[in-house]
Amino acid sequence: MAPSVIASIPALKDPFVQLKTRMDKAVHDFQANLASTRTGRASIQMLDQVKVDYYGTMTPLNQVGQLTTPDANMIVIQPWDTGIIGEIEKALRTSDLGFNPQNDGKVVRVPIPPMTEDRRREVVKHLNRVLEDHRTAVRNIRRDGNDVIKKAAKDKAISGDEEKRALDEMQKLTDDEIKRMEEMSKKKEAEVMQV
Repeated sequence: MAPSVIASIPALKDPFVQLKTRMDKAVHDFQANLASTRTGRASIQMLDQVKVDYYGTMTPLNQVGQLTTPDANMIVIQPWDTGIIGEIEKALRTSDLGFNPQNDGKVVRVPIPPMTEDRRREVVKHLNRVLEDHRTAVRNIRRDGNDVIKKAAKDKAISGDEEKRALDEMQKLTDDEIKRMEEMSKKKEAEVMQV
């Protein structure tokens, strides 16, 4: 990437770093959403949003046991403390993921049923909604950045040329981040629709 025009302007350097961090955070949040989206195959990331009541503390499932996928249709959870198997099962049943876990006293098995065509279409619609939410978040960050740039120009901290270059760079950064998310979404959509 070319050196940043905004980062080279002292009055905009700190706000730019904060805005870039916020945009990166929005993209990483989108990636996490994609990873936890169900496809036709078992993936331990599908359970990233599940929290277990671990002695009064809501704890992410991956912190109370080892998660593995022995085959494409099964996730196995081996808790470090077998006393919470019931809580793990309860958390999986009450999550909106539609899983029916079974336990044998030592491990919890979560069969992943194959997705129907209708369910695949629902998942794709959900992906598109999540993508649009994150696009909006990135655009809001751009708006905040543009406000900072315009305020700096109004306060005479930067010149008119610097303002124009900074606004152009902010737009390019926004376009790049949105394009990156759209590409990730297309890959995930193809994965979901694959039978």
